[in-house]
Amino acid sequence: MSRHPTIDGSTRLLVVAPHPDDESLAAGLLIQRTLASGGRVDVLLLTDGDDNPWPQRWLERRIVVGAADRARWGARRRREVAAALARLGVGPDHLHALGWHDMQVTSELRERHGQALSAVRRVVERTRPNLVVIPDLGDSHPDHGSAHVLARLALAAAGSNADVLTYMVHGTERSAPEDLIVPDADAQRQATKTAAVLEHHTQMALSRKRMLRVASRPERFDRPPPALTGGTVRLPWRPGPLARARVRIVLADGQGVAVWPWRRAPLERSGEDWVLSLRHAAGPAFVKLTADLSTPWIYDRYGWVGADPEPVGLVARPAA
Repeated sequence: MSRHPTIDGSTRLLVVAPHPDDESLAAGLLIQRTLASGGRVDVLLLTDGDDNPWPQRWLERRIVVGAADRARWGARRRREVAAALARLGVGPDHLHALGWHDMQVTSELRERHGQALSAVRRVVERTRPNLVVIPDLGDSHPDHGSAHVLARLALAAAGSNADVLTYMVHGTERSAPEDLIVPDADAQRQATKTAAVLEHHTQMALSRKRMLRVASRPERFDRPPPALTGGTVRLPWRPGPLARARVRIVLADGQGVAVWPWRRAPLERSGEDWVLSLRHAAGPAFVKLTADLSTPWIYDRYGWVGADPEPVGLVARPAA
């Protein structure tokens, strides 16, 4: 689909935000437009953004940030998102916060798949959206890519037919069709969006210019890539022999999550590429490559794959 989504009094918009501020940066204008048309807006906040050490060190004049400090910071950011949503016209009853830890959405998906999926599904079933805005699968922040996967799996599990749009915060925007750009030149709504972003005071300390630059650009949305539904998928990665000794392949689908070391994954060689066999599972499937290394670099080197599968292939079975 390449049509512009319908925004009117029947619109029930659900915005999925991995962190406080994503809701305002990505969809501040769309939220206002939906409410002005008589529609309903809900926001699903996955984390409280508690693992945000450098602004916290700067504002609190501290070097060591412990667990209690992170909890206090997360509570502060939760108050900020509530204030930002109030600016946009969204009441506190429409904020659904799961309270997960920052930088751990992928861990929720991999290690507590059933609970995480159920938590997102409950919000979908409670709010019954017909328009859902989620992070782009190619967003390089790991919380964003995994939020996309969880949202798609939860929508499928709930049997939702909602129109789904994606937004990019960390990474290069794809060239979206013109009819997927929210055409909102209303100066007052833009001013309100900026005011909402400014409510995230913790993020203004070190990133004010970047935040306001992102807030000022047109809200561009894309359609999600087709979900994997069976057969095989050609992987975009070509790790060398040394990398293959340490990387793992993660498959997330309606059956749960399977994780294999590269050498034990159901892979076949196809020319210079590798092809992964998928399980026959209801709903979409997504594949990720990871080295599971502890590193100060927060962005995801490999990310997730969600594209058309090859037409034939073996049925994958999780490694024992």
